[in-house]
Amino acid sequence: MSFADFYGNAPVLDRLREMLASDRFPHAVVLAGPRGAGKYTLALMLARAMNCLGRSDDHPSTPKRRVPGTPGDRVIVSSGDRATGRPELTFIAADGLPDFCGKCENCRRIGESQDLDARFAEAVEARESLKDTDKRETRILVQTHPDVLVIPPDPPQMMIKIDQVRHVNQSIRYKPAAARRRVYIFSDAAFMKEAANALLKVLEEPPEYATIFLLVRNPGELLPTIRSRSVIVPLAALPVKQIEKVLAERRPQWGARQRELVARLSGGAVGRALAFDLEHYVAARKDAMALLHAAAGSGDHSELFRTTETYRGGEGKEKTDHLVSAVYSLLKDLLALSSGTPDLVHNTDVMAELKLLAASVDFQWIAQAAQQLGQVESGMRRNLLRPLSLDAFALGLER
Repeated sequence: MSFADFYGNAPVLDRLREMLASDRFPHAVVLAGPRGAGKYTLALMLARAMNCLGRSDDHPSTPKRRVPGTPGDRVIVSSGDRATGRPELTFIAADGLPDFCGKCENCRRIGESQDLDARFAEAVEARESLKDTDKRETRILVQTHPDVLVIPPDPPQMMIKIDQVRHVNQSIRYKPAAARRRVYIFSDAAFMKEAANALLKVLEEPPEYATIFLLVRNPGELLPTIRSRSVIVPLAALPVKQIEKVLAERRPQWGARQRELVARLSGGAVGRALAFDLEHYVAARKDAMALLHAAAGSGDHSELFRTTETYRGGEGKEKTDHLVSAVYSLLKDLLALSSGTPDLVHNTDVMAELKLLAASVDFQWIAQAAQQLGQVESGMRRNLLRPLSLDAFALGLER
């Protein structure tokens, strides 16, 4: 794996790699973009490029000053590291910019954090095995390399907590043990107030050998004082056609209409597209369409009641989450059709059915439906009966 394997945003990648080449990489970087845009993948790639130890067969044994990379085979040049005194190795790709080998000890160990969900689950399981007193004092951190630390939101509140930031503030004082730079990756912007304020301390006087990545959907989620001390790097959404091309290579079992559907629903985020559970979405959308038809019409509600009754039981909560997401998606499409912008419709494979439904509702009905759907979500958080909440949603919108 290398930067060439990252999908889209080539100008952004080039700019970041040029910063690495000139040794002017910021101490704090906000990577902003939708879920699945590749923020975490890019942060790990940059961490590996900063610390790659890969060597080529003709690499000289004595350090020399870094020289600009030239197109051709990958080569490696090195120079003395001012911060640590150790040789600094820079892996140069064919395009003349820094890259990483993906095979050396540093690349391999940093790459073990790639599956963040799995590492997070392991950390949570390890904490659950502790005594209650220790459990309360232990925070979730992911570290597969001694100098690269991932800080995910801590359950059950799923927020970055002050003890996590305190750990960062303490460990960042020490120079890296096995790498050139220490790297800290905050995988979410959901900071508790005290934690955000604690992070400001290290951002005001960062050590020259450390880099902090903050991964956010919207930079506005962060405190203005944090944004002002960081370089904001937005990742743009990929065009639908480009995501369809990726899906054709990685999901060959899907047909053209399925690929277009997933590409549109992914919001331009290739990671979200590749992880999309098409089977569950189509099943949830079928129920969502039945719910909206019942809400837009009147008369016999037997089909509605049969549908909502299936949302009882232990698996009902997850099913309801999928259903609510599908209803929101269909409401957005109805709004696009009602406003005369059919090119913005995501569920293009059911366009005919959407047009029939759009002809029977208006903007006010769509807005009311979105508002009442929010009430359904609120009721779910209060453990109200899901079938009754869904029935009330549909019956409350009857014309």
